[in-house]
Amino acid sequence: MKLPPALEGRLRIPVVGSPMFIVSYPELVLAQCKAGVIGTFPALNARPAEQLDEWLAMINAELAAYDKEHPAQPAAPYAVNLIAHRTNERLQVDLATCVKHRVPIIITALGIQKDIIDAVHAYGGLVWHDVTNLAHARKAADAGVDGLIAVAVGAGGHGGPLSPFALAQEIREWYSGLLVLSGAIANGRSVLAAQALGCDLAYIGSAFIATKESNAPMEYKQMIVDSCASDIVYTNLISGVNGNYLKPSIRGAGLDPDNLPPRDKPYNTGAKKAWRDIWAGGHGIGAVKDIPSVAEFVDRIDAQYRTAKGSIAA
Repeated sequence: MKLPPALEGRLRIPVVGSPMFIVSYPELVLAQCKAGVIGTFPALNARPAEQLDEWLAMINAELAAYDKEHPAQPAAPYAVNLIAHRTNERLQVDLATCVKHRVPIIITALGIQKDIIDAVHAYGGLVWHDVTNLAHARKAADAGVDGLIAVAVGAGGHGGPLSPFALAQEIREWYSGLLVLSGAIANGRSVLAAQALGCDLAYIGSAFIATKESNAPMEYKQMIVDSCASDIVYTNLISGVNGNYLKPSIRGAGLDPDNLPPRDKPYNTGAKKAWRDIWAGGHGIGAVKDIPSVAEFVDRIDAQYRTAKGSIAA
């Protein structure tokens, strides 16, 4: 489909940097946007809640200044991820802050709330929603979101259980709106493959963890570089919801990643805590070989993407 006007002429490559807890902070978001891909962060990364107001003011000011200096190639827009679950006590406060700063894109997860969609649409913003199956996708589309993010198997963190081939195909059979694909995408060839499946944009998360601007500890970044798909385990033990995590970080917490019991509530014992000490990662990490700057990484995937397009055309 044709990209919405807010994205036209602002993307160097059809990529969204996925919002990652603890990892995605303003430095990473700004680097992504200036490099020509959509930068995102979870609102809950701003702690306390008042910090979100400061972050958004700073991001808007810096991107406006960048656009003024680069009128021929303005920065890509950014997005804020809101957890729309009833357990998120900050939701309404964070939503009000996002509305105040007219955040271009709001990404919702773990619940559809019409008041969020209406509030964002009132100032001309876009709402995209994470989905892991067809039922979630239909519910979000019926509620009036502007785009769906198909979170397929292999996505870092709370990845879905379905193949990207199946999930994208089944959504595209009836949905003509903007579709983003998440799951094991870490190079330009995979971005092109997402488009071949009928998606408009590709979600890249784990590869951005191993960039200089990410807020991840250096040990986490190096673990991404040193690992591959077989070093990922899918379990509900860590957070109570099935997700993909790095085996070495699970071992570091004193657990055997190859013999984890099922569990329906979050793991949290002693000094080791979920997310802070047990790190998420997706199946695409085998493509990550170093720790470049965001600009260097986007240069790389842009070249891979264009080479892949050229080889197909030939």
